Amino acid sequence: MGHALKQTVLVVEDDQLQRELVSLIFEESDLNVIQCMSAEAAAAVLEQAGGDLTLMFTDADLHGEMSGIELAWIAMERFPHIDVIVTSEQAIEDVPDNALFMQKPWLPLEILRQAEISRQRHMVH
Repeated sequence: MGHALKQTVLVVEDDQLQRELVSLIFEESDLNVIQCMSAEAAAAVLEQAGGDLTLMFTDADLHGEMSGIELAWIAMERFPHIDVIVTSEQAIEDVPDNALFMQKPWLPLEILRQAEISRQRHMVH
């Protein structure tokens, strides 16, 4: 019996505790996780592995020159197959149309639900 390859999610969050919590939630959903603490680092991951990613979860407000919103636009333009979730404590208006916005504080169950939706959408039959 063969097993399907695990899907991979990119988690971009500059707060270490939140990044680790979100990563753990995705790992519990049987996803591989790549963690980044800045949009610049995440953009480099997108360049290298964007074709292999199925989901990106990013905070809108990140340390560095690039915001999570800018990163979301880049991901969706270059890799339209990637599901994108943007999160912030504040309401955000310029989130890409096909991205999901989740206002903080979110419940872990909401993250699990979105991970499962993305996993099912990208499942190879």
